[in-house]
Amino acid sequence: MALRLAATAAVVFVAMGLSLPGNAGAASRIKDIVDFEGIRENQLVGYGLVVGLNGTGDSLSTGHFTKESLQSMLNRLGVQTTDSGLDSNNVAAVMVTSNMPPFARQGSRIDVTVSALGDSDSLLGGTLLVTPMLGADGEVYAVAQGQLAVGGFAAQGAAETVVKGVPTSARIANGAIVEREVAFEIGDMDVVKLSLKNPDFTTARRISQAINAFLGTLAARPSDPKTVQLHVPDTYRNNVVNLLTDVEQLRVEPDQMARVLIDEQSGTIVMGENVRISTVAIAQGSLTIRITETQQ
Repeated sequence: MALRLAATAAVVFVAMGLSLPGNAGAASRIKDIVDFEGIRENQLVGYGLVVGLNGTGDSLSTGHFTKESLQSMLNRLGVQTTDSGLDSNNVAAVMVTSNMPPFARQGSRIDVTVSALGDSDSLLGGTLLVTPMLGADGEVYAVAQGQLAVGGFAAQGAAETVVKGVPTSARIANGAIVEREVAFEIGDMDVVKLSLKNPDFTTARRISQAINAFLGTLAARPSDPKTVQLHVPDTYRNNVVNLLTDVEQLRVEPDQMARVLIDEQSGTIVMGENVRISTVAIAQGSLTIRITETQQ
């Protein structure tokens, strides 16, 4: 108990030291605490088939959507099939998802995640066939295909089954090719909105003050604790990229709430720099801790 209290006391003194006047908090770059409105990822989704599974695919029972998808694909390729001829357990229906980064250009590649949709036991060893990736507007923005990399496995014996990880989910690094670009002209913007990742009135004002001090004009102002509006100055007209490059390198100290965290198991107490402790005395055996007030 004495050792735990001593450790706790050390943490308290460290936290108090951080809150003493004259110790400046850590300043962060603006690019690390805000997002520029409009510059974001776009989610894509597609439905496809994985082939080449070693008997761990979907069961192609009558009316199963995997069987219908396989039959439709073969018909498009000029292969005439019958229900009796589609009796394979090496095929699985999957959903393919991906995040298309901002400013992705035609021909660039992005990673995709493949997840089993039917009753497949494992996607290990499978290959994803050509799968269109759709955006929220229903348009095709990328096409995915490739060998799956599965992070888990499943093994079954006579008396026991071992499953490690998730064998029904896989990834394909650079597995999709971008076919359509998202229209976004950053150079035509007259007002750039900075969205704070952690909304705060004080931080928003500090960001606008830092930007205005750098530009030498009142170009930025906080509209709410989440948003700072930056009007593009005439010196950066038609050159918004340089403006954002200069702004995102400016450093601002984000404001933090006074917070105390207590670990119930170890009894450790961690406090933020804005926490203040009133006059108190703690005695435990031969250990005595006294905290007195000082003028600040």
